Amino acid sequence: MVVVKSSPITVKNYIGGKWVPSSNNQTYKRENPANIKEIIWIAPNSTEEDANNAVDAAQEAFKSWSKMSPINRGKYLYRFAEILESQKDEVADLLTKEQGKPFSESLGEVNKTISEVRFTAGEASRLIGETLPSERENVNIRTIRVPKGVIAAISPWNFPLVTPLRKIAPALVAGNTVVFKPASVTVGMGYKIAELFEQAGLPEGVLNLIIGSGRNVGNQLVNHPKVRGVTFTGSTGVGSNIYEQASKRLIHVQLEMGGKNAAIIYEYPDIEKAINQIVPAAFAATGQRCTSISRIIVNKQDRDRVVAALKEKTEAYVIGDGLDKQTTLGPLVSKDQLETTQKYVQIGLGEGATLIAGGKASDQGTKGYFFEPTIFADVKPNSRIAKEEIFGPVLVVLTANSFNEALEICNDSDYGLAAACFTQNKSYQDLFVNQVEAGMIHLNNGTISESHVPFGGLKHSAIGPYSIGSTAKDFFTDLKVIYDAN
Repeated sequence: MVVVKSSPITVKNYIGGKWVPSSNNQTYKRENPANIKEIIWIAPNSTEEDANNAVDAAQEAFKSWSKMSPINRGKYLYRFAEILESQKDEVADLLTKEQGKPFSESLGEVNKTISEVRFTAGEASRLIGETLPSERENVNIRTIRVPKGVIAAISPWNFPLVTPLRKIAPALVAGNTVVFKPASVTVGMGYKIAELFEQAGLPEGVLNLIIGSGRNVGNQLVNHPKVRGVTFTGSTGVGSNIYEQASKRLIHVQLEMGGKNAAIIYEYPDIEKAINQIVPAAFAATGQRCTSISRIIVNKQDRDRVVAALKEKTEAYVIGDGLDKQTTLGPLVSKDQLETTQKYVQIGLGEGATLIAGGKASDQGTKGYFFEPTIFADVKPNSRIAKEEIFGPVLVVLTANSFNEALEICNDSDYGLAAACFTQNKSYQDLFVNQVEAGMIHLNNGTISESHVPFGGLKHSAIGPYSIGSTAKDFFTDLKVIYDAN
């Protein structure tokens, strides 16, 4: 494994093909969440002026980039993927240091990114329209797809490599230019993405990296008159604010937001097999995934068996620094996230739930933001820990007297991202698929997405076309209809 140097990385904005500091020369630091005494990088705290400069650079680059053939645009993505593959251990090391997840998970994210970027590069040959018959003689009708213009891509900290590329890659293939604002605690990956595209020879201004707060930079991008679309992944609260601002300018948005994903276990004889799928889906990335399973709904008579299996599996986690090969659960990303998790544990206890496992900061808490994987049972459907997204390693167990009741509990949520059902009953499977209020449905497996498959949700979890796969172009292009009487 290639290890990134221990001294802090100096990160800069990447605007118009140049690495530049913020206009105010202000910076901030980021600590390693597994070792808060170690500083990972120093980054610019950019201003509205910097955001404006990035948009101007993207607008200028759009003039030539949009005219390049999609196939040639896709070649830059193939080069990016090749370079990333050659540096994947180094990139995974940095990802673990700034985000906290175990190295094996970071490497998995790098490999998934490579796969998705290559798939998206191939989409260059599939930006197709239609030919349609006309009601009139001698009239031909066809549709074509054209790029929107400058896209603002605002990404989260939980998957700081693959999620930005789910925005940047399809935007570029479609002929758009991008201003990319990474989450403020994981700008090291944003820096690495821009650096790799520079190494791939991407023309100046096609991708611009701007680092700063949502208040100073994010809001300016959303409200900038030259930005023609905003793609965002993050909390429902921030996404709602973006939606409100963007609607005033009548621009398109693609919002991927929160989740309170449930797994139903009902008439499934192999409880252990189900738990082996559910627990990793709950605690991968220390529970900091929008697709994490955070609720289990079980037949009341199976409650004790499920809880016992959960407790055994959960207590087997090894908590520690993600660069330690023995570690299977890393720290939370920040002090704020640690305090939020602690707050919800106290809420759960106050609501009368039974604490089965975890429930406190790890004994390594003096080094970093470590928290034990936590299981609550006997949780009421209307309780806060059953309703609200925690974004930490907390899993709650609810019981139902019938499958219909389990499905009602599953749907009793503001969110509708992912849902899983473990059952051998074919009638229950059909009922679940037809009636569950979720964008991504998993039968007898955990909530893991794949590189070529559309990704999105319903209700307060998402707005706009699904990302990844064949649906990505629905957001990153506009459709034109041509009536030709020649």
